[in-house]
Amino acid sequence: MSQAGSREAMADEGEQGVKRRRVGLWGNAFKRKHSFVQLFLMTGVMMLSMRSLGQKYRIHDLLEDTEALREEHHHLSQRMASIENALTDEAALEPTGSFASTLKLLFQGYPPPSSE
Repeated sequence: MSQAGSREAMADEGEQGVKRRRVGLWGNAFKRKHSFVQLFLMTGVMMLSMRSLGQKYRIHDLLEDTEALREEHHHLSQRMASIENALTDEAALEPTGSFASTLKLLFQGYPPPSSE
């Protein structure tokens, strides 16, 4: 008798499960419109905040890169000037002066006009 009673109870639960319709995501969203709208708005605010934070750090990295490039440009300009001076001094030691005149022609356009 207990087995028959448990079968009936399971059958009743199964019928109730069939009668009770599952509500999906959209059904829940429709029932709780205010909460879902608030969730989507807060998610949007969070995404915008993350985006602006990423842009802030990207700008910071670009500023660091710009400073590093300026320093590198400065060092390369100094190195070019020292090489030019060394070559000019070397050419001045040559008795014919042809090497010095060739160097003067080469270095006339250097350094190029500064855009700063």
